[in-house]
Amino acid sequence: MRILIVDDATTARIFAERYLNNIGFHDAEFIHAVDGEEGLEKAREKVPDFILTDLIMPVMDGEELLKELKADPALQHIPVLVMTSAGNDARIGSLLGMGASNVLAKPFSSSELYKAVKEVVDGMEEDDEWGE
Repeated sequence: MRILIVDDATTARIFAERYLNNIGFHDAEFIHAVDGEEGLEKAREKVPDFILTDLIMPVMDGEELLKELKADPALQHIPVLVMTSAGNDARIGSLLGMGASNVLAKPFSSSELYKAVKEVVDGMEEDDEWGE
């Protein structure tokens, strides 16, 4: 499984990867990007199985990244989990309406990440990857 983590904060990317390792993605290939523009580039280079992205980032934010991903026929199938500290019900509804698979409020615990990622993974066709 290939997972792209997009966040301008190095610490947040490292924590997200550690959490994912802790909940069962030991053999995953993790790809990191510092903003939406780099995330889009990396998604096109090595199509990930799913993407975790922050919402508020410089250069290209997570909302624009989500729009670009969902507009690209080669990438629109990829589940996107948005991580944000700017979450309110209207914003979350808007992100889900744009095609986000789930929205996770920061800061989050490993159990909250587990639940959000499990919902994304359960919706994927390759369920046999989960928990390996």
